[in-house]
Amino acid sequence: MELRQLEYFVAVAEELSFTRAAARLHVVQSAVSAAIRSLERELGPTLFERSSQRVTLTSAGAALLPEARNTLDAAQAAREAAQLSEGRLQGTLHIGTFTSLVRPDLPGLLGRFHRLHPAVTLRLAVSPRGSAGLVERLLAGSLDLAFVSLPGDPPAGLRVREIYAAPMALLVPAEHPLARSDEPRELTELVEEPFVDTPPGYGNREVTDRAFARAGLHRQVVLEATDVGTVASYVRAGLGVAFLHDSTSGVDSRGLAVLPLADPTLRWTLSVAVSATRRASAPLRALLEVLETSVPTDPPRS
Repeated sequence: MELRQLEYFVAVAEELSFTRAAARLHVVQSAVSAAIRSLERELGPTLFERSSQRVTLTSAGAALLPEARNTLDAAQAAREAAQLSEGRLQGTLHIGTFTSLVRPDLPGLLGRFHRLHPAVTLRLAVSPRGSAGLVERLLAGSLDLAFVSLPGDPPAGLRVREIYAAPMALLVPAEHPLARSDEPRELTELVEEPFVDTPPGYGNREVTDRAFARAGLHRQVVLEATDVGTVASYVRAGLGVAFLHDSTSGVDSRGLAVLPLADPTLRWTLSVAVSATRRASAPLRALLEVLETSVPTDPPRS
């Protein structure tokens, strides 16, 4: 059994796709398929159920997955020990984030890390499913760290450190009747308004949905967009109102009014999340150190 075979197996198990695994590994798909077939011949049982529609782990594959990860982690630890003995830090970090993240200054943060550790490759990923998609990828092992917005308790298997929180505000067209006063707005005033929002799975959508449900109120979301700039454009065009937070301060506010909300639970948080069960690599530990010295943080939740 070779480490390469285990690496290919873990990639297919996490992606549940030979095509996506090959793209992630930067090899042709036939090489991945050949490695998995070779591993199955060596071990005996079939590791994946394959069909034209999907790939799933068999019971043998599910049993092998945690052991394969542990073996790869141990091999990585050995490589890191040898590199660090010579003062070098190498490897690849997979980081999940949002398209519209303003705080913290992620380019500045990663630039600082790159100057300290130029041999570490940084790969950024954005999930079309927002924080929910990033959490799935963290738990699956295809991300090392992610910036997420998680209302409520964090999922089991993650260590979460809150780094930013802000009250949410109501965004309406400047000519909207609600814009005539800057008094805090109650949710009961907004039940008849059409809403523009991010899709389910995004942190601000979860905060808003929970607040309306807690109040026993129903709202109508008429448009969904994954980018907050697009949300603001739809509001500006008069297609609805929206809840946003000040970490999206880069949004063009021309033609818009930003109003406070009376409900104190309408609060958006940003956290850094990592796996609570997998060993943190030396590059990940180094990135967390840079983050902790650059951005004030709250104690981790797990």
